[in-house]
Amino acid sequence: MEEIPARLSAKPTWLITQLSVYAHRLATEAFTAAGARGYHYRILTALDEFGVASQADLGRRCNMDRSDVVAAINEMAGQGYVERTPDPADRRRNLVSLTETGQQQRQRLEESLARAQDELLAPLTAAEKTTLTHLLHEVLTHQRSHR
Repeated sequence: MEEIPARLSAKPTWLITQLSVYAHRLATEAFTAAGARGYHYRILTALDEFGVASQADLGRRCNMDRSDVVAAINEMAGQGYVERTPDPADRRRNLVSLTETGQQQRQRLEESLARAQDELLAPLTAAEKTTLTHLLHEVLTHQRSHR
């Protein structure tokens, strides 16, 4: 392995950026192997956790651009993973719900992503993985609240 300048390897921003490349590749490979994309997982997980939602709510919850939400929902509706119905309270808005087939796909993606997480964090103990996840969550929460 090439040597990394000490000043770089001591910077969390540099380390996180470098690790992000590996994390993204592993997640993308996991989703691709399951016939999906990361956006699909985000939406299926949000529907599973929060229930029926508007496309706008899904965009906010999943941190996705509106056009990406629409494209992903179109793809997943075509595969039978989600259903889109007009909102009875506002006919201009669609409500999206998770189907049984979508729940099965969400579970497949969950399992694929778990394997990718294991590969990414292989050198860590279970306790270290928990601590790292907690710390990353804390930093992200802080940064989001100070925008």
